[in-house]
Amino acid sequence: MRANCWHGKRDMRIEQVPDPKIMNQRDAIVKITSTAICGSDLHLYNGLIPTMEKGDILGHEFMGEVVEVGREVKNLSIGDRVVVPFPIACGNCAACNAEAYSLCENSNPNAWMAEKLMGHSPAGIFGYSHMLGGFAGGQAEYARVPFADVGPLKIPDGIPDEKVLFLSDIFPTGYMGAEMCNIKRGDTIAVWGCGPVGQFAIASAKLLGAERVIGIDRFPERLAMAAQKAGATDTINYEELDVYDTLMDMTGGVGPDACIDAVGTEAHTPGPLYAYDRFKQALMLETDRPFALRQAIMACRNGGTVSVIGVYGGFIDKFPMGSFMNRSLTMKTGQCHVHRYMKPLLERIQKGEIDPSFVITHQMQLSDAPNGYGMFVNKDDACIKVVLKP
Repeated sequence: MRANCWHGKRDMRIEQVPDPKIMNQRDAIVKITSTAICGSDLHLYNGLIPTMEKGDILGHEFMGEVVEVGREVKNLSIGDRVVVPFPIACGNCAACNAEAYSLCENSNPNAWMAEKLMGHSPAGIFGYSHMLGGFAGGQAEYARVPFADVGPLKIPDGIPDEKVLFLSDIFPTGYMGAEMCNIKRGDTIAVWGCGPVGQFAIASAKLLGAERVIGIDRFPERLAMAAQKAGATDTINYEELDVYDTLMDMTGGVGPDACIDAVGTEAHTPGPLYAYDRFKQALMLETDRPFALRQAIMACRNGGTVSVIGVYGGFIDKFPMGSFMNRSLTMKTGQCHVHRYMKPLLERIQKGEIDPSFVITHQMQLSDAPNGYGMFVNKDDACIKVVLKP
């Protein structure tokens, strides 16, 4: 089969690789009908995630048709359309029983690698380094899905891929980011980053009852999408306005009730602090650029919540712990427990409350994936979200 394979920093190649096979009787093989390039894939593309190996198949947002199942998979049949959640979860451990699926204790065969960096290991993830399991991803014609009796969600006929594909990751991730804010009607929520996850965080905050949702970015096309399609009531271009001062003006000096960091490790900011963090990154003195996180902490109202759904890989510098502690802030974060949200969000789609396809700006063939990565990372042609068709 053909697959998009990682060969180093900004070096993606479409290659012929062996077809996946059933390795455990809880496995399924899925023929991919749609897959996507995620913002967190760009961290792999830019060489920031360790333990990648040449030839690794990328992609953790995918869906398709079941073509083979192991003997123990009773919930799926050949021909079923399914969306596959990006974390791999066994369904039986303490974490899974608590619906904390991205913390599954049994799905990462390389847990020891993650433990060295993080202290404990999260779940295995499709197409996202050997530290997180070394699983082949879904930017391919076929994929092996472990624990298929737990993860994949069957999709009814008549719903196009584009409406449900993002149940695999970015829609639940954005929704969880908003849910962690404990939104009350009348709340003001600020969202750093108007990429696809930020768009869904904005839309989800509105669904959950926020009165005012403020999108923060620097790209006009993202800010326009936030205002016109996601439901942002206000937007801030951080290259034109000081974010802290503008948020204080918007909220009468109080600050947002909750702040969502949907940016993560590769944040950008104008001014000397950007050069400082890039320099420390180059010397491996820190792994992440936490501009958005710092701003979110400083801007959040006293006693408010900072929700972090942007991906971080390791260590950061100049964390404003004094502000965080003295002002009684709460931080909530985590890789999304996707399994928990898939059915309720599918119901919202079916009811017409949201059509997640609004984030798609480009559709390409799988063979164009390397070009799609370049377009996405460089924001060429107002690129916000790329869907690939194998």
